[in-house]
Amino acid sequence: MQKQSYLKELSISNTQKRFGTNTKKDVEKIQSWLTLFAMQNPNAGTATGIDGDFGPATEQAVINFQKANGLQQTGIVDTNLFDILVTPLKRAFENNISGNNLRELVVNTAKNHAQNNPFELVIRNQSNSGPWVRAYMDGNEGTSWFWCMGFVQAIIDQAASIQGKNFKKPNTINLQLRYSWVNRSSKKPTNTISNSEK
Repeated sequence: MQKQSYLKELSISNTQKRFGTNTKKDVEKIQSWLTLFAMQNPNAGTATGIDGDFGPATEQAVINFQKANGLQQTGIVDTNLFDILVTPLKRAFENNISGNNLRELVVNTAKNHAQNNPFELVIRNQSNSGPWVRAYMDGNEGTSWFWCMGFVQAIIDQAASIQGKNFKKPNTINLQLRYSWVNRSSKKPTNTISNSEK
């Protein structure tokens, strides 16, 4: 698979905690995932500001996340807890996807990503930010990085890789979107993706 930036989102350099020797970048990752968790679990109390400061609000958000997941409530994020936080991203990029052809693989890969709730965040007043955006946009984020194209590229990349193809190399995979009329009287278009090698 060409898109490997997601791997940088799956780890922190060391344990992060209040009054600890923290890394601002790691704390922002933690705060981002806590906030993303809150988007799917609004009553969990895990939403927090994303500022890189592991203060009392972040500590409480971590405790609330641990409680919501039936874990010991320490308020400390070690690599094991961080692995749980990033599970949606890991599932999106690493779940086994099946399909009989490239079209099915693309659709099933997209469904898998969508089921893991990829969302953007606003960080430092910049939309199009957060771990999902960085994963899709090769580490880039911010208002000018419209991540929808990176999402599509990641889906096609992942699906093509399952078939052992590199979608970025010419003549390895030829994707063609064609609209054909299923019923000319109703004029309902259908998308057809053909997979051919030259």
